[in-house]
Amino acid sequence: MGSTLEDIKNRRSCKSFDSKMVEHSIIEKIVEAGMHAPSGMNKQSPIILAITNKEIRDKLSSVNASILGRENIDPFYGAPVVLVVLADKSVPTYLYDGSVVMENMLLAAESLGLGACWIHRAKEEFQSDFGIELLKSLGISGDYEGIGNCVLGYKLNEGRVHTIKDNYVFYVD
Repeated sequence: MGSTLEDIKNRRSCKSFDSKMVEHSIIEKIVEAGMHAPSGMNKQSPIILAITNKEIRDKLSSVNASILGRENIDPFYGAPVVLVVLADKSVPTYLYDGSVVMENMLLAAESLGLGACWIHRAKEEFQSDFGIELLKSLGISGDYEGIGNCVLGYKLNEGRVHTIKDNYVFYVD
């Protein structure tokens, strides 16, 4: 396990995954990291869907591709696991709360030696008939908005080198 600062510096979006399923105990650790994210006023507006069912994963990928307007691709890059973060819109900080959950899970995946990538369009996925029915089938009710899909799995290759832009930080002393 790496140090937190090294994991932050080394984390890259993985876009090439092995099809091997991640062990449930590792998924639980990543989800737990998400559950320990800070939230505004400790309202804990996010929820996480841990999707390992290939049929559901593939259907969600298809819905995401359709939203993207590219029917014949896998926007999840072959990752076998999708951790969907949704958050309760009745909480004023829901978008921020869900974003921090996503980041915690991305960093936990890096720490555990897995690849991960934040995939957008979760909002639209869960406005679709499929997303609405999926939540309903799980007994989830409320005004939830999709924040992001954290796809994860074993890396087939490393991400590209990360460069930091000039003038990123301005110190006010």
